[in-house]
Amino acid sequence: MPLNTQLNARQRLVMTFTFFSMFFGAGNLIFPPFVGAQAGSAALPAAVGFIVSAVGLPILGVLAVTFAGGFDALAGRVSPRFALLLGIAIILTIGPCFAIPRTATTSFEMMVAPYVASDSRWIAQLVYSLVFFTLSFLFAQHPEKLSKVLGRFMGPLLITLIAVLFVACLVHGIGRNVAPIGDYTSGQLARGFLDGYQTMDLLAALYFGIVISANIRALRIDDERQVQIETAYAGVGTGVLLILIYGALSYVGVVSGAITAIDPSGDTGATVLTNLTQSVFGTAGTAFLGIVFVIACLNVCTGLICTCATYFHTKFPTVGGRTVSYRTWQLLFTVFSFVVSNAGLSLIIKVSVPVLSALYPISIVLVLLALTHRILGARLPRVYFWTVLLVGIVTFAGCVSSLVAVFGGSLPWLDATLALLPLHDAQLGWVLPAVLGIICGVVDSLVRKQRH
Repeated sequence: MPLNTQLNARQRLVMTFTFFSMFFGAGNLIFPPFVGAQAGSAALPAAVGFIVSAVGLPILGVLAVTFAGGFDALAGRVSPRFALLLGIAIILTIGPCFAIPRTATTSFEMMVAPYVASDSRWIAQLVYSLVFFTLSFLFAQHPEKLSKVLGRFMGPLLITLIAVLFVACLVHGIGRNVAPIGDYTSGQLARGFLDGYQTMDLLAALYFGIVISANIRALRIDDERQVQIETAYAGVGTGVLLILIYGALSYVGVVSGAITAIDPSGDTGATVLTNLTQSVFGTAGTAFLGIVFVIACLNVCTGLICTCATYFHTKFPTVGGRTVSYRTWQLLFTVFSFVVSNAGLSLIIKVSVPVLSALYPISIVLVLLALTHRILGARLPRVYFWTVLLVGIVTFAGCVSSLVAVFGGSLPWLDATLALLPLHDAQLGWVLPAVLGIICGVVDSLVRKQRH
């Protein structure tokens, strides 16, 4: 079979749907409507802010990692050991310790929980998660063939279901003008940008390219440069889809908020969607929404299992002198996620949020440095080390403070120190350390050049 020089239009579309399906999970379905419901009449600037961070940063991440030659090559500009440690931390966080178990639990809450009695809920969740993870395990058997499942069927089906929801909202109309509430009473653009962090897609974007690249190579693309280009095409196409869908779901949230008011302190995006579907579709609304959630969660779970197993199989092909296959890693992650999804998930989530908040700024600065590599990093390589070091110190301190708070303690001296940083209240206390890191890196690089 001859090699292809590039993918055709249909193959690129399939790759885009595959990439989209790996990104778009429960969180992506919940957060935009919640933004729209809270922002109300100011939904447009809020949605723009959300899209910039929830779509712009992940797609920039895909492009940065792709053209850097992979995550290891990018993070290795700091140091090889740092690349390994950060890679393991990201993979475990977006995988079996948080995101994978959440896909089963969230879809159960939306699809099954409303129909079972509270006393038999645990057994229902056990059976559901067993079926859910079995399907994900089977779909993830061959990561290079993932496009046949997600790209050709699951992705388009999910988009169709969301389109039905959006059209129903267009027919229904907003009805009344709702004033912004909660965190969106002012500064809607900035608030939407910060809430876009909650999708945590930038972390996933740093590694999803591994699976997409494998699918592209399976289509007989052998030239590595062309693989990078095709991965970039899929990333940009995914960005376009996400922009359209986030815009539609934000409007869905506005309509839902006009129908039934929400409490920003206690309700979630799931509440917003449930209120809408029950009102628009009647008794079938809950079932319809549950189907959407199951498909979205199954897509992401499969993609994450592939990504995690591929990473660990590449980095740790042998453990204790014994060969560990891709399928063994896949099985370990699937079983561990199954256990976590049925016991202790709430604690895992509480612990994971501070960890995610620490990893995200580091990932952001890595991506931004990669995008300016020819101008800055290639000439002054020490900017990578110093920028990541100073940002890492601040975010690690914030992580420690948050973890102590999760377990009921406090570190007043650390909290007071972090509060001194500009933009700390806006969760952007890492920005000044990043700027200082660039300055230190420039000076360090110039000094080293003069010595040599």
